[in-house]
Amino acid sequence: MRGFLPEINPLREYSIASPSLARLQEIASNLPKLLLTGRVPSTLQSLQRDDLSIDDLVANNLNHDLRLAMVQLSFIAHAYIWGGIKPQGHLPEVVAKPWVQVAKLFDRPPVLSYASYCLDNWFLMDPEEPISLESVGLITNFLGGVDEDWFVTIHVCIEHAAADAIEAAEVISQCTSESSEEEMASLFHRIELSLIDVNQIFSRMTERCDPYIYYHRVRPFIFGSKDNPDLKGGLIYESQFENKPQFFRGETGAQSSIIPSLDGALGIQHSTDSLRHYLNEMREYMPPEHRQFIEKVETTSKVKELVDQSRNLKDSYNACLEQIRAFRALHLKYAGAYIHKQSQQENPFGSGGSTIRGTGGTPFMSYLKKHKDETEKHKK
Repeated sequence: MRGFLPEINPLREYSIASPSLARLQEIASNLPKLLLTGRVPSTLQSLQRDDLSIDDLVANNLNHDLRLAMVQLSFIAHAYIWGGIKPQGHLPEVVAKPWVQVAKLFDRPPVLSYASYCLDNWFLMDPEEPISLESVGLITNFLGGVDEDWFVTIHVCIEHAAADAIEAAEVISQCTSESSEEEMASLFHRIELSLIDVNQIFSRMTERCDPYIYYHRVRPFIFGSKDNPDLKGGLIYESQFENKPQFFRGETGAQSSIIPSLDGALGIQHSTDSLRHYLNEMREYMPPEHRQFIEKVETTSKVKELVDQSRNLKDSYNACLEQIRAFRALHLKYAGAYIHKQSQQENPFGSGGSTIRGTGGTPFMSYLKKHKDETEKHKK
């Protein structure tokens, strides 16, 4: 049971050999050193147009290899865009062409999103061990180091811990007036226990991810071009999109499908405003199958009215909402410590650390507080 993590562990190396894939693997593996020495631009500029081609993977329809290519191209592109003193608004064709190509295959925008940063970017130190913070490592990094790894592996383990909640949410979204209250109470309890595990993992963020390091060494690389004051003119993907600037949102936890799925299954609705629009927009960055899952539980769930009609389900329903509220409260607390407070200090490394908005291009503090408050209001 994996939830939204891939059923098969992500590949660390390609299953077929070719000069372009070997080059792609080498650059991605060396990103921390290339960023440290400022050699990302010169490395890409030294390549010929098709030196990072993924045509062999496309021709053989190698889905898992293509996921690895999407991860590596996303990291290389973001290292190029955000790795210098000022962000680059023009991405060379050698990266832009295969990145746009593989993104189209996955029906996602060509930008580093949560799926490539987290879901498809981990491995088990010992394949025989279960997924945990003591067994997961990252495949691809920017600068690397304990803080960057811990930040992402926390999210990998959250996804794993939420798997039972997601499975129970799917079942409960199909419940009708014919369903037994005992069954529904049991499903609510599964969601609650799963989210208790999620929150326990999330609460460990501060153990090995320092706010200063996160803000100045991790966060700058995961921004996008949409609503970003540092890339007002957008990003040009050379020889793609008719060379017109593109605007995509950066990587953010709002692109995880866990909370939207639980909101949908439990009938938690957010008021119609820019926040609601933003949350819906985030689905464009999710894998299509995750998008479809959210839409399915949203459209079929009758949970709220079933709870309203019952004398016995309100407490177990509220217990689920309390765990979601607690998750959102913790997220808000971290946003304050890891971003808002750190934004008061000058960024010594690049200009990606926008002090105005979140990595997804939002006024994050007000949005996160609104999420939390609206969850609380749905309690019975």
